[in-house]
Parts: sequence; structure tokens; C-alpha cells
Amino acid sequence: MRNNPTYIVFHHSELASPHSIKDVKAGMKLPGIVTNVTKFGAFVDIGAHQDGLVHISEIADKFVKEPADVVKVNQKVQVTVLNIDLDRSRIALSMKKEKRQKEERRASRDKPTRKPSSNRPARGSSVWDALKTLDL
Repeated sequence: MRNNPTYIVFHHSELASPHSIKDVKAGMKLPGIVTNVTKFGAFVDIGAHQDGLVHISEIADKFVKEPADVVKVNQKVQVTVLNIDLDRSRIALSMKKEKRQKEERRASRDKPTRKPSSNRPARGSSVWDALKTLDL
């Protein structure tokens, strides 16, 4: 009987952690370790010689009042890179589920804009001007 080779395919982000902030790309899913927890979020070491910040609004799919109630220092977490600011050496991370992130981005992008009513008087016009437009 022959030995059939088995191939395992890994995504590039699963093979190794990034070595510098320049190796980090938005959308990457990376393992990390929580290094500090603050009132506004948690800092996570993703191996890029620069900890990333998971803002309190990105820690969980539900409302989080205290980040320390959800994550602890030295906890292993899975994060998604949201944004990289090379000028300020900042990495924005999220611990939310991907489906939830897409829904929130779509909701903020597709917010309906209020259309002015066509029979509404323009701002600054007098009541008299508004009455003249009515068919009485």
C-alpha cells in the first residue's frame, strides 16, 4: 500500500504572526494575547512589535460596560484587523464575529438620508409665504 500525501492548506495569517506593523493588513485574522485592559478597550499583542487596540465597542457582539468583565490579561483571543495607521503606529482590532462586523458597516453606509418634503416651506420663509402656497 502506498503512502498518499496529505496536503493541508493554511491562510497566510495562520502560518505566522506579522513581524512588523508594515506586515499587517486590514482584514487579517490573527491570534493574539491580551496585554492590558483599560476602560476604553483592550490592547492585544499580535506579534507586530506594536500592540493593537480592541476598542470597547469591538470587544463583543453585545454591549460591554467594562472590558475587564469580558477579557483578562494574558488571555488568548482571535482578532480581525480593522485599520492600520502607519503614521501614528496604531492598529485597530476587533473581536466581533465577522458577520456582525459586515452588518454594522453596511448599516452605517446605508443609513437613509432624510429627504425634504416637497410641499414644505423653505427654511426662513414666513408663515405668510407658506400660506400662499396652499390652495384654499
